[in-house]
Amino acid sequence: MPELPEVETIRRALEPELVGRRLRHPWAFASPKFTPALLADDVRVVHVRRRAKYLLLGLHDDHELVVHLGMTGTVHLGEAIDDGYVRARWALDDDRTLTFRDVRRFGRLRVVPTGDYRTIPTLATAGPEPFDPEFDGAHLYAAVKQSRRHVKTQLLAQRAVAGLGNIYADEALWLARVNPAVRTLTRRQADALAEAIVEALGDGVRNGGTTLRDYRTVDGETGRNQHHLHAYGRAGQTCDRCSTELQSRVLDARTTTWCPTCQRR
Repeated sequence: MPELPEVETIRRALEPELVGRRLRHPWAFASPKFTPALLADDVRVVHVRRRAKYLLLGLHDDHELVVHLGMTGTVHLGEAIDDGYVRARWALDDDRTLTFRDVRRFGRLRVVPTGDYRTIPTLATAGPEPFDPEFDGAHLYAAVKQSRRHVKTQLLAQRAVAGLGNIYADEALWLARVNPAVRTLTRRQADALAEAIVEALGDGVRNGGTTLRDYRTVDGETGRNQHHLHAYGRAGQTCDRCSTELQSRVLDARTTTWCPTCQRR
């Protein structure tokens, strides 16, 4: 599933191309997940933002088109695409087409009043953005202290910090030398983990996201961050830090990889 770096990469590509453009003649696949696209008709895009793993297209009528990519969603800008996986599309006023394509149909589109996310609970309750000043070790320590769930599960819940998924949670925990199965953090661990989250996500953005299977940039290119992963998907390989064999287990229904030497419990 695309996480913060993948969505941010798409946002950065779309912003200079869409702001000031008008969305017209929408079409949507016949599903409640995608038919809200029809509400964005003959509207001008005034901003392209991101919150957590959501893409937010601000419209001139004080509404936002909210795009969640799900597991396999991609956004394309250019010539029209016509295949069985297109879920929504809009004609632009410069003869290009904005297309939302989603093979497994886990994505979702909404049109809501600007900033009103009450109908999208995961967005409405998302924690601070990792690059915001309010996110630091003190915040993370307080957030984790309130729960007895595994620390990785808490990171994935989006309340402690927004935008992390399975890939970057594994990476951040490896960087901070924190075992994903612990249920509490010391203040020192919280400080290290907060810094590691920012580092892991920042690296992902700089590398254009992680492509393991479906993720593509707006231009249809793959990301590069999959070539720089330290933990995620590397079970059985040696740790980049200490050469111990990385281990993997299912933790709260999510496959998790860690180093048993660097990330002791």
